[in-house]
Amino acid sequence: MESIYYVLCWACHRKCRHCYEARFRPYVRGALETVVSEAAAHMPRIVEHLPQRMSYLDRQHPLPDGSLPQRRGRIILAGGEVLLEPVRLRVLYPALRRIRARYAERGGVELLVQTTGDLLTDQIVDELLALGVGTISVSGIDDYHSGMQGEARQSAFRERLTRLFEAHGLRSAETAVPAVPAGSDTAGPYYSFFGATPETWIGRLWPRGRAWENGLSSATIADNFCNRWSGGLNFLQHRYNGSEVSIDPDGNVYPCCIKTRLPLGSLLEDELICILDSLAQEPAYTAIAQGHPERMGLAYGWSEEQFIAASHTVTPKGTSYGNLCIGCDRFHEAMLAPVLAAARARRAAQRAASL
Repeated sequence: MESIYYVLCWACHRKCRHCYEARFRPYVRGALETVVSEAAAHMPRIVEHLPQRMSYLDRQHPLPDGSLPQRRGRIILAGGEVLLEPVRLRVLYPALRRIRARYAERGGVELLVQTTGDLLTDQIVDELLALGVGTISVSGIDDYHSGMQGEARQSAFRERLTRLFEAHGLRSAETAVPAVPAGSDTAGPYYSFFGATPETWIGRLWPRGRAWENGLSSATIADNFCNRWSGGLNFLQHRYNGSEVSIDPDGNVYPCCIKTRLPLGSLLEDELICILDSLAQEPAYTAIAQGHPERMGLAYGWSEEQFIAASHTVTPKGTSYGNLCIGCDRFHEAMLAPVLAAARARRAAQRAASL
């Protein structure tokens, strides 16, 4: 698989109005201990059920003889905020050690840590590099994050972190040679910056979490979040480039970072590849993997017109809204619970037969 986006823990030190997941927020005292303990307890089982090898065949860069080169895949470790001290020491660092050990004799893995950036120190950068992190990605460079409003503040923040990174030998991912595919032997480690701007990442904001509650998503029916990276595009083709899935701290697996209404399965029960293969012929999920969520219901009695109609709603602020993610949610609620239950039962039977 090319990429896995693993959300380690719900804890964050911010409660941003635009966040796609309401569970990302500050937790204190007993509540903080609960989310950190759960994340730490689930992590070993989740890692155990990741693919046996984190590699993929690169169809975009065939070799001169027409064969496909094999590349190292990457695992993105994110939050919340993974650099909060209890998360960093009890979840992130143990996860990095465990993942690195898992793939040490299996072709390796690219490790990427995503952070808002404001907790980074010299010591933490050193520790991340010592644990094999190849890229530190700073995600909070936008007007939505508290304290980051305005180009002046964002530029000063980038400049401060750039000095920190480059003092530790990191290179800007933006200046890396673009023709070099991910997973090849490149001269890292790297750092990068991104944020919720109209031209990058989540752009018009997903209809999820506090962004939805606060009426901030300006996406329309024409904004197909499914048909792009971090959407569901190609998620089932795990042997090839372009495949990514998202994993929550509780082990639930989703075809996209946006997250479908129901998870595909749980890594506390099944191996990731088994979950994906159990749904590989299911028409609803092949439609997601093809980037056409409007076709999810064709094999179940829903026309594209019915799906589009179900994609319209009213926001919590009382305004009319239409986006394919809404239709996907409603289709999951109406049709897919028994489909997923049947796939889970098949996997359980396969596990029992292998004993």
